[in-house]
Amino acid sequence: MTAPRIDLGTDWLTRGGLRPTRQRLALATALVGDGHDRHVTAESLHEAVQSHGDSVSLATVYNTLKAFCEAGLMQEVTVDGLKSYFDTKTHDHPHFFWEDEGRLTDAPADQLDIAALPEAPSGMVISKVDVVIRLRKKSAV
Repeated sequence: MTAPRIDLGTDWLTRGGLRPTRQRLALATALVGDGHDRHVTAESLHEAVQSHGDSVSLATVYNTLKAFCEAGLMQEVTVDGLKSYFDTKTHDHPHFFWEDEGRLTDAPADQLDIAALPEAPSGMVISKVDVVIRLRKKSAV
């Protein structure tokens, strides 16, 4: 496994117009330092950063994830209105939520076919469509 690269985290923050503070850089490197997209919760990111020896409070992780979203570097995906996942892939795409594992992954967008959307209420425009497909293991019969 390749060690995370700080320069990827720095470049990512710069693209979002964010100053690379020590804490932002630690979080950014954990998120994109290996060059791969990922889905995280604030708690899982906090744990990952702590395991690498960086001291960042959970409140700072939450605030920084919100700042990353506002800067267009991530998107927030809410499951059940309770649990938020943060995705480094920012274009619209569907997700699988693995109920048994509490895990979010990308779903194949080329297999999704939305034939039509309802008309937006008067004075409103549809800004985004979130698709979260919930999965659970089949019951043994």
